[in-house]
Amino acid sequence: MEKKDIKKVVLAYSGGLDTSIIIPWLKENYNNPEIIAVAGNVGQADELEGLEAKALKTGASKLIVADLVDEMVDDIIIPALKMDAKYETYLLGTAFARPVIGKKLAEIALAEGADAIAHGCTGKGNDQVRFELAIKRFAPGMKIIAPWREWNIKSRDEEIDYAEAHNVPLKISRETNYSKDKNLWHLSHEGLDLEDPSNEPNYDKPGFLEMGVSPAMAPDKPTYVTISFEAGAPVAVDGVKMKASKIIEKLNKLGGENGIGIIDIVENRLIGMKDRGVYETPGGTILYKAHEQLEMITVDKDTLHEKQKLAVDYADLIYNGKWYSPLQEALTAFANESNKYVTGDVKLKLYKGNAIPAGMTSPYSLYSENLVTFGESDYDQKQSEGFINLWGLPTKVQALREKGLL
Repeated sequence: MEKKDIKKVVLAYSGGLDTSIIIPWLKENYNNPEIIAVAGNVGQADELEGLEAKALKTGASKLIVADLVDEMVDDIIIPALKMDAKYETYLLGTAFARPVIGKKLAEIALAEGADAIAHGCTGKGNDQVRFELAIKRFAPGMKIIAPWREWNIKSRDEEIDYAEAHNVPLKISRETNYSKDKNLWHLSHEGLDLEDPSNEPNYDKPGFLEMGVSPAMAPDKPTYVTISFEAGAPVAVDGVKMKASKIIEKLNKLGGENGIGIIDIVENRLIGMKDRGVYETPGGTILYKAHEQLEMITVDKDTLHEKQKLAVDYADLIYNGKWYSPLQEALTAFANESNKYVTGDVKLKLYKGNAIPAGMTSPYSLYSENLVTFGESDYDQKQSEGFINLWGLPTKVQALREKGLL
């Protein structure tokens, strides 16, 4: 499709630097098409405030806000939690949100009769892949416009120059111009001083951390929290039942207050380069820790070890934008089946950045104090001699061969 033939564009709109200037840029470079801004509400809270007025002021015909919080949590985060999926210690915050946003963009574009979908992802990042794979799954014939792969703008400083020249209001300055992504699960920080891995992040600088405080600033008194699970999914905090998204909100508050869930990593991007980022994931870190603790007493050895191996594949799949795939469906089925007995309560002590195990119980526990005790038990220790003889038989035979005794 030629640029002049594109009359209506659906834009993935966050109101951040990239998407703010894309609206006037599309109008200038694509024959003044109608721009429908679409914001996926994935729990970014106050970032949605004033978004409609800003979108309209910069040239959009309307703003559609799609509530995707529970879909993201229930359909993607909870299965990933059941699988204990981590990508190089990263708890996949940005990657969790992109599939549901991409799917909604496709649905809205088809409903609105749009000619194209645009996004503000750079040509260096992972999100371009995540968005576009979701769009290809739900609107396979739709044209995709990625301005960062077209325009002559080379940096975020030049983006600010463009915004100022086109009277686009911004909430950032050149000094606070971190690239950030926020949703219910996490907040990422990239750019500026973080681009040099030798620089220590200034966690205590006002305005840097948004979801909590650094461990150094956390209280000297620990906070105890008990999380209840049913079949691997969190269902209550301190005995109060609530849906999963509300549990994450609650744990974000408790974790943030105690400096939980801050990591500084250099990760391997899908696109082929290493990237340094600081991530805040307070509630998610608590949930992963609690879930892993409960699995210790409820999941058998073979299943647990197999799940630990599959967790790497599952995390790669999510990170690489392949959520809407047959492999995801198969692995999710495994996650659900392997978690059918992961039911019970886990108590954690939150203290200065640490989530410390403080006890767990389950009606489906495989742990037997009678078997493992150092005191008197029903276990017949003589049975281990025969087991060792059989288990060690291949080793013994090999040794006999080497000594010429077979």
